[in-house]
Amino acid sequence: MTYRQRLSLFVFVDTCIVLSAIFISMFLMSSPGYEQIMSLIIGCLTLVTAHHLFALRLKLYKKLWEYASIQELIIILKVVTYSIFIAMIIHSIVLQETQLKLFAVTWLLHMFLIGGSRLIWRIYRDTFINKSESKVRTLIVGAGSAGTMVARQLQKKNEGNLLPVAFIDDDKHKQQMDILGLPVIGGVDSIEKIVNDLDIQHIIISIPSLNKKNLNTIFQECAKTSAKTQILPLLEDLITGKIAVNQFRDVQVEDLLGRPPVELDMNMISQSVTNKVVLVTGAGGSIGSEITRQIASFHPIKLILLGHGENSIYSIELELRDTFKDTSIEFITEIADIQDAQKMRTIMRRHKPDAVYHAAAHKHVPLMERNPDEAVKNNIIGTLNTAMAASLNGVTKFVMISTDKAVNPTSVMGASKRLAEMLIQNMNRESDTTFVTVRFGNVLGSRGSVIPLFKKQIEKGGPVTVTHPDMVRYFMTIPEASRLVIQAGALAKGGEIFVLDMGEPVKIVDLARNLIKLSGHSLEDIEIKFSGIRPGEKLFEELLQDHEVGQEQIYPKIYVGKPTELYIDEIHQIITNYQTMNAAILREELLNLSNNVLPTQPTEKVVITI
Repeated sequence: MTYRQRLSLFVFVDTCIVLSAIFISMFLMSSPGYEQIMSLIIGCLTLVTAHHLFALRLKLYKKLWEYASIQELIIILKVVTYSIFIAMIIHSIVLQETQLKLFAVTWLLHMFLIGGSRLIWRIYRDTFINKSESKVRTLIVGAGSAGTMVARQLQKKNEGNLLPVAFIDDDKHKQQMDILGLPVIGGVDSIEKIVNDLDIQHIIISIPSLNKKNLNTIFQECAKTSAKTQILPLLEDLITGKIAVNQFRDVQVEDLLGRPPVELDMNMISQSVTNKVVLVTGAGGSIGSEITRQIASFHPIKLILLGHGENSIYSIELELRDTFKDTSIEFITEIADIQDAQKMRTIMRRHKPDAVYHAAAHKHVPLMERNPDEAVKNNIIGTLNTAMAASLNGVTKFVMISTDKAVNPTSVMGASKRLAEMLIQNMNRESDTTFVTVRFGNVLGSRGSVIPLFKKQIEKGGPVTVTHPDMVRYFMTIPEASRLVIQAGALAKGGEIFVLDMGEPVKIVDLARNLIKLSGHSLEDIEIKFSGIRPGEKLFEELLQDHEVGQEQIYPKIYVGKPTELYIDEIHQIITNYQTMNAAILREELLNLSNNVLPTQPTEKVVITI
């Protein structure tokens, strides 16, 4: 219906209402006669004219009544009152008589009929038009302002297929009350019962300010049901208008980590990155690429993307050039292997970076168990090559990315990273460059994490393979890990091992169950099988060794480990001899040295020249 057609309809309906109000009032308050007929004619002409003039003036006919609120009711009140007042004045002037009772009754009828006509249409639309369609019965968790907005939007949205049925809220004052005609019928602990009793097919968690720990609690209750669970967008996205209140999204695994993300000290980071030359090794990997994204947001003069895989480097280069096309940042790509000492020195000499973020490494535990020589070449020698090239070319800060598997390592990968940490700490003693290490746990969504594997297994219909029912890991998101690395670079004084307070560890089997549920399946549909611990794996990971633990936070949720003894001569000996060792002996040497088990024979001091 066009605006002109809609306006004509409202003018016709309101004219009939005004005339009806006057006729009924005259019938109730007066006896038939000539004076009453004149009064009726004058009243009709003046009241109808005044009503339409004030309705147009106050934009009554432009209101969409499916979105009516108190504001629309106030406008109706003004239009009716002003119209009656003007009609009464004209009536008194023409007939020399003031009939207050007549106009009081007319005002009541006028108000009742105008407001009632709008209300009847809304009731008809909500009751018959909207509910005539097949809709999904929906439970809203959270009866606050966000939940109320969600319910209102779903009730008004004709093209939607969600029908709000009830609210859930832990606030005792709201329970047993009605909001927008919907009952608040219990708390979070009653979700499973309510879903079954009311035949709920869809659940919306509408508490945008909810912390991740409480969200996890609510999701676990929802996961006991067969209803699909979605969540309201982030509060900042709603406030800024990026996302509408009815644009729900699926719950992600990242939402369920029971820990708030690390916030950055923007000023401190800006001083170490803005208008500087920054080089990132492993820039095509999961962590390295996210580090480049976040560093680019601080506007360095030049950002060097170094990696061994040409496709991944090309991909992140295209993304950064597109994202930061309106800036003056110079993006440079370097295809290089960190095992090539000469190439690393050449690149450092050519670009003279102020800061280096070293993310390149072999990280796959089972593969490094079978190829310990490659772990030595890439994780130890490659790190030493990059660090010495940085030192020789006057790099101000060098940040190496390590892993929680370097603590009391049981795997070749963990051992190689622990020895690399020692080399970096020793480089800090011998160089003018500030060298630091950042250590964190597993990263959700990275190429080597269990999440992509679980998702592929779920897509195939299962089973999902978990190594052990008691295996636990610390988890963080890729952006969180990258923030920690960048913040460490700003905090670094030299030689530190920075560690994030990662909250409580997560059971891998619980992670698998959550992923199955988030994928729209039930635990009856997708089987979980336990495959046994793989070589080099531990049931649980640690972030600091006992003798490394420091109690003081140097930054919210960031700790620094205490200095430990370094075995540099022994590491150099391994570097010299690793090619002549078989895999089993090399693995044993790496694990012994990283766990402070030194050879019984004195080690000859070896000087490595690269």
